[in-house]
Amino acid sequence: MQSKADSFGVLLALFLFLSFSSLAQQAPKREMRAAWIATVANIDWPSKKGLSAQEQQQEFVELLDHLQSVGMNAIIVQVRPVADALYPSSYEPWSEYLSGVQGQSPQPYYNPLSFMIEEARKRGLEFHAWFNPYRASMNEGFVHSADHPINKHPEWFVQYGGKWYYDPGIPAAREFVFNSIMETVKHYDLDAVHFDDYFYPYRIAKQEFPDSASYAAYGKADFENIEDWRRNNVDYFVEELSRRIKAEKPHVKFGISPFGVWRNIAKDPLGSNTKAGQTNYDDLFADVLKWLREGWIDYVTPQLYWHIGFELADYQVLVDWWSKNAYGRHLYIGQGIYRMGEKGWEDPNEIIRQIQLNRSYPQVHGSMYFSAKVFRHNKQGVVEKMENLYQHKALVPLMPWLPAEAPQAPSLKSISGSQGSGVRLEWQEGASRNSAYYVVYRFQEGDQPDVNNPANIAAIVPRNPYAVQHWVDNSLQKRTAYTYFVTAVDRLHNESTAGAPVVIKTRGKRGEIRLQ
Repeated sequence: MQSKADSFGVLLALFLFLSFSSLAQQAPKREMRAAWIATVANIDWPSKKGLSAQEQQQEFVELLDHLQSVGMNAIIVQVRPVADALYPSSYEPWSEYLSGVQGQSPQPYYNPLSFMIEEARKRGLEFHAWFNPYRASMNEGFVHSADHPINKHPEWFVQYGGKWYYDPGIPAAREFVFNSIMETVKHYDLDAVHFDDYFYPYRIAKQEFPDSASYAAYGKADFENIEDWRRNNVDYFVEELSRRIKAEKPHVKFGISPFGVWRNIAKDPLGSNTKAGQTNYDDLFADVLKWLREGWIDYVTPQLYWHIGFELADYQVLVDWWSKNAYGRHLYIGQGIYRMGEKGWEDPNEIIRQIQLNRSYPQVHGSMYFSAKVFRHNKQGVVEKMENLYQHKALVPLMPWLPAEAPQAPSLKSISGSQGSGVRLEWQEGASRNSAYYVVYRFQEGDQPDVNNPANIAAIVPRNPYAVQHWVDNSLQKRTAYTYFVTAVDRLHNESTAGAPVVIKTRGKRGEIRLQ
């Protein structure tokens, strides 16, 4: 027999289920939906070292097709994992996660970064280039190439926990890292520069980060406390890189995905009601709130890899806390889907509950998922869960503080076809010629012509500079009238007004299409 408490729990669970179900029907038109593609240790891509260039490319194309099919509209690709590069760099060697040997280019030769950006563009996916600023090895026995900076400037590096790092307190090392990152901003068509949580490394018990010499040389005169100096080093790095990115290309975003807890409330009344063993401010020397408050970063993606109800760091508590501390910048949640089925994630609908909770906060603009291979392997049926959550396409959210100039509306025409071959829509780009992609809206007779409802988005079509802009609708029914609108969208997702509509009607027996 159930107790009153048990009965109340059942009723509460039912209420939450019904609440979340209603939320699921209100998916926004604009929502960040991104997946991390980790290259370090071949986590996501390439699947192993030493694949041929053709095999690497084929794997990447298949991965993007899969991510697009589950609703992603952006990818975050790790292009500089351990002070090495997935592109020809003037500063650091080729990554060993490509060929198997650091410093060796892919064979036959190609530029992976150029290739990946081009493939993302074909699918209308934002490309966020993910850099690890300081990490220079994954283990003590890591073999660096002869031209790696660690062999040219060993004085810039320290070893901690069996890994090598640039010392963030050495000005020359910082400047070198700035230049290595800005090289890609200058020469590649990036949508964003992205960092994860590796600034100063996570603390190791009874081991002190070995930067006392650089503190004595560069910090002790101005900072009585070495920890304040470390935070200042990271603050300077974030502020200065932000300034350089915007000076070079104002449209390129700068985002950071920190550890999920800034500070515990026991340490700071502004902190979250959590009991995390390590925190950004106290252990990683990353004052994320300062970066948001000062406007140095465009988005923050805290890694909330815990489940709803976790005693030490409750997902729900942290979503609420970050939503109140984003300072007007975009807040995306880092979703720990790799944990599905593990302890705390036994509930098969945990990720659905988390996304539905996110959507109840207007300050949360979407999600980034760690990591891509979870979708590829369909762990715990995650693909079907994405189909539930992402029933309709979504545009990337707007950042109003970035340059904004919506394209002019395209001019639409229709070429009649048959129900078997579909209707081919063609349009002419507006005179502003700053379109990055187009959104095709379709309404059936009797529908509300609402362009703010994502259910009315029939297609998102990347601009093709070499062909007539077009799309073919193959999902027509007999004896039905359809109205189409097309809008143009720039690379920062500013959308034009809708061009003049085209109305068609399908007939009966042979399914002819008649232009009205």
